Amino acid sequence: MLFLDHAGGMPVSSEQESLLRLLHSGAPASLLRRLLDSHGSADAACAAGQRDWASHGLSAEACRRVQQPEAAALAQGLCWLEDANHHLIGWREDSYPPLLRRIAAPPVMLFIAGDPALLWRPSVAVVGSRSATPGGCANAAQFSEALAQAGFCIASGLAAGVDAAAHAATLDAGGATVAVIGAGPDVVYPARNRLLHAQIAQHGAVVSEHPPGTRPLKQFFPSRNRILAGLSLATLVVEAAQQSGALITARLAADAGREVFALPGSIHNPMARGCHRLLREGACLVEQPQEVVEALAPQVQALASALRGTLAALEGAPCGKATPPQAWLQDDPAHAVLWQALGHDPSSMDELVARTGLTAAEVSSMLLTLELEGKVAPAHGRYSRLGG
Repeated sequence: MLFLDHAGGMPVSSEQESLLRLLHSGAPASLLRRLLDSHGSADAACAAGQRDWASHGLSAEACRRVQQPEAAALAQGLCWLEDANHHLIGWREDSYPPLLRRIAAPPVMLFIAGDPALLWRPSVAVVGSRSATPGGCANAAQFSEALAQAGFCIASGLAAGVDAAAHAATLDAGGATVAVIGAGPDVVYPARNRLLHAQIAQHGAVVSEHPPGTRPLKQFFPSRNRILAGLSLATLVVEAAQQSGALITARLAADAGREVFALPGSIHNPMARGCHRLLREGACLVEQPQEVVEALAPQVQALASALRGTLAALEGAPCGKATPPQAWLQDDPAHAVLWQALGHDPSSMDELVARTGLTAAEVSSMLLTLELEGKVAPAHGRYSRLGG
């Protein structure tokens, strides 16, 4: 079954509608993950029936909401998904970000406005105070620009202060940035970041575990931080007070076994005390972006190898040593078509899909492989060859 409204938007799959029904049941994410693991898909889970749902721990009220979801909320989610730039990824899907699977409480699904492939990129979370000093914002911009130019995706929370500075500098540098927010993917908070939100949705990715229309609530932000930490290889705290939410992100990153970096500051600056606390607790002190790049090199190599294996398995290809583009011309017709469609001038995803006749998912998957191999350069959602 496909949902398509009278305005002629993009069709929404029955699997996506089933995911929305499960989410709007209000059942805890842990129970929904268990339900999806048992049945393999949201469609199968929704078709299982009330007795089965109850056996997985869903309350009577949650079971009722799966059967009879609130019509307005369901329709809002379905309408949002009609946009070709809007995506919903469920826990059981192959496209679910692999690093996020490893955290203690992964979200059961993700709403993404923008490019979902960015969630597979090696990322650094750059976080800090909403009331950052001008120097703190300048440091966030400097580190984000340099890390983006080194090939990292810059993740942050789209808050005022350090977050906004990190996102803006990354976009200005032509890098990739992901914003993880504590509201629905269509809700801008704070309002001053409306333009930045739109730019990230167009050139990067805005990510949320909450359905469209969800207003920002205080309790959503600590849970948002676990996603931010979970998507990233490391968290860099630029400037933070003693009670800053950035410290929550750092703690969650450490709990997930990820690196935590912190910038030192003046002993007279209250916005530096959170960083100094992290340093006393074992965070790595950094003064230059290159120190972060060098510290993360082994993790980046390990992640690239794992992702190549995952993508090869998804494509049904053998996993192993990367082959040069010239070999693909003979051994992999799809890669050969894409390589010929790529030029030294940047091309958009839509242009590559039109030139190759491949699906957007196929092109995105192959572009990620090429990018990890250092053969393709992304910039503002456009791709060009490096060499050859």
